[in-house]
Parts: sequence; C-alpha cells; structure tokens
Amino acid sequence: MKKLLLVAAMGLGVFSTQAQSNKIEFEQYKLKNGLNVILHEDHSTPIVAVTVLYHVGSKDENPERTGFAHFFEHLLFEGSENIGRGEYMKLVQSNGGILNANTSFDRTFYFEILPSNQLELGLWLESERMLHAKIDEKGVETQREVVKEEYRQRYENTPYGSFLPTMFEKAFEKHPYQWVPIGSLDHLNAAKIDEFRDFYKKFYIPNNATLSIAGDFDKKQLKKWIDKYFSGIPKGAPIERNKIVEPAKTKEIRAVVEDNVQLPAVMMGYHTPAQDTKDAYAVAMVAQILSQGNSSRMQKSIVDEQQKALAVGAFPFPTEDPGMALMFGITNMGVAIEDLEEAINKEVEKIQNELISEEEFQKLKNQIENDMYSQNSKIEGIAENLANYFVYYGDANLINTEIKRYMEVTREDIMNAAKKYFTKENRVVLHYVPKKADTPKQPDLQEEKK
Repeated sequence: MKKLLLVAAMGLGVFSTQAQSNKIEFEQYKLKNGLNVILHEDHSTPIVAVTVLYHVGSKDENPERTGFAHFFEHLLFEGSENIGRGEYMKLVQSNGGILNANTSFDRTFYFEILPSNQLELGLWLESERMLHAKIDEKGVETQREVVKEEYRQRYENTPYGSFLPTMFEKAFEKHPYQWVPIGSLDHLNAAKIDEFRDFYKKFYIPNNATLSIAGDFDKKQLKKWIDKYFSGIPKGAPIERNKIVEPAKTKEIRAVVEDNVQLPAVMMGYHTPAQDTKDAYAVAMVAQILSQGNSSRMQKSIVDEQQKALAVGAFPFPTEDPGMALMFGITNMGVAIEDLEEAINKEVEKIQNELISEEEFQKLKNQIENDMYSQNSKIEGIAENLANYFVYYGDANLINTEIKRYMEVTREDIMNAAKKYFTKENRVVLHYVPKKADTPKQPDLQEEKK
C-alpha cells in the first residue's frame, strides 16, 4: 500500500552511522504472549522506526479466498476501536512521520518512521492494529474499491503487467505460490464479513508477530512502553503452516500472451530453492552476474553489442519455500522474439559451461558486500532486516553474518547452481506479443481456476 507521507524535515534517506561502520548491535526477547521483540539502539539521528512483521502472506490463504493477506494490508489502516476511520495517516503525518505497509507471498509488514519523541505514538498505533482493528462492512467495501483500482493500475493498465500472475500461475501446480498476493477480486467480492474477522483473529496475534524497533530511544523506557501496550494482548492459537511441496519439474512450460504492448518480450521463470539454503546464494549470484549493472553480461552482450533488446534483467525472487528466479528481455525494434530468447539462453549456458574469471568473481563479491551495507544504511532497513532474518532464518544476527554465506560460495558453486536450476525442463517461458485488433478480451488472470 502506498500510504507514503513525505515530510520535509525527515525523509527515508536517514543514514545510520553505526550501520555503515560497525557491527549492528541489538537485543531480542519474547513477551509471555509470544510477541517477538527486537531492539536496535542508534542515537545518530533523532528518528525511530517502529515496525511489525506478521508472518502471514498469500501462501497462508484459503485457495477459495485468495488476496486476503494483501487486503488486510489496506484494511488495517481503516482505524480501530480507539482510532477513527482514516486517522492512522493523519496521526502520523501531524506528528512529523511517515508510514507504509507491504505484503508478499510470506509476510505482511507495517512501519512508521517518527521523530524519536513520538515513539510512544507508534507503539500505540501498532498495538491498536494488533488488538482493536476495526473490521466492518464500511471499511471492507471501501478497501475493496481501493484494491480493484490497484489491480487495474498494476495489472490491466500496465504493459507486461500480467507477467507475475501469469508466470506463477503456470509455474506452480500445488503450492499456493500459484497466486500472487493481490489474489482474486472475485474471491474478495464473495467473502463475508465474518471471514475477514476470522482471518484477523487467526493471523494478527502476538505469537505470529515480530516487533522490531530501530533508532533513537531510551531502552529502559521503551521496554516499559512495550510492556504497557503489548503484554496484555491475548496469545492466539498456534498456526499450522502450509506444508505443500511443489512437485519437481521435468518439462518446460511455454505460452504466448497477447497484451497491450508495442514490443514483444520474453519472460522466463526458473524454479529455485528456498531462500534459507546454500544453493539460494549461488542462484542469486548467477542472476547478479547476468544483469546487475551496465557492465553485466546480458547488458553488455544482448543490449549493447548485439542490440537485440531494449532492456534485459535477471533476478532471484526470494521466498520462504522454494520459489523462482526470473528473467526478461524486451525486444529491440525488428528483432524476433525467438532470437532474443536464444541470446539469453546463450548467456546462461556460458555460466553453466565456463567458470567465471577470478576478476569477475571478485567484482561480484564487491557488489554483494556493497549491496548488503546499503541495505543497512537506514534505520528502517535495519529494523526490517532484523525481523526478516529472525522470521525466515531463525537468526536475527544474520544481519551481521550473512555476508559470510555469500563469501563462502565458490566459482564452482555458481557453475553448478546454473547447471542444476537454470535448465529448460525447470522453467516457464512466456512470449508477450502485441494484441491483435480483432482478438477478444482475455479472461481475468485472477479468475478462479476451474
């Protein structure tokens, strides 16, 4: 949800000097009701980030009611028993802060960034969201319209906008990654108010949440406030996690998608391991070699030298369960889509058949190290990463040590990962082509599967 409020006196570019130069110190503990708490103290700037990660994403939804996790990202800004409708934004804005939220396949994440003297306000807002959220017909109907507009803008009115829904729908047969977080509008329209309330009671509980706070605060006072606002929230029932395992792939899946585009494009998705595995790091490095920066292999070869594409890219799509690495290329004028696909294939084959040079390997490691430091250069990034590492990996201290996992990957590991995962039988290939004038409108990609 783009509930982003920019304040002149304070922006997202607030840097943490501690994150840039030193180990990130933090304290972690758990309340009796199961709420995980992580605190990172940094007095370099009078700013504080209050974040809550709920371990619920689209993969936790009923297949007949997809889109609930993303819908709640919107709905829980409607207000609470003690906060008027639409007042969340006003309260934060009037006190010099910003707020936002986002949903993925695996989580829902809320945050406020506030002047440090408004820390208690952020805690109160998030405790209200956890305990007293307002879930009524008016709020549900309001946010249904918001989600419909988001769907139209993101998927219907954006060139190649159906890429992710189509890719994941075709790539996954069993696992709930087969639908993207926005889910089905038909499911949201059909849902009754009690279904929304049941979802809230099941997932928005302290034992399914991580409160991560970073910035300028007095830890003794902060702990008192955390106890005041969160310790009295009742613990919820244990959540049984989805255990569906996607079958191994043995055959390439191909499809042609007619869309409102000017230039054809090829989209590829390769099945990859879960993010907390050794191979996931090697897969991420394969993608980085192919497309990060102007000197990356695909950019230099396919765009600059061969001039077969206007744009190319490759990126991992980190997920808690085995997921995908994605690639794309938009054809240059007059280039056949088959020629572009073959050019991308050849760049992948080079990594499969030849060890990258020591020079390129060192450059890759330098890029990764720089990227990781950049992620932790702002207090909101530190708060979020601490929560992510704890929830997904079971170890918040990976914020300091994960770089070692990357540095342990060898050139041989990269080659082997390319051979193992970037194969034709392990992928989905989509060809996006301009829609013919007489082609009837395609069915809604979010339509429930028959």
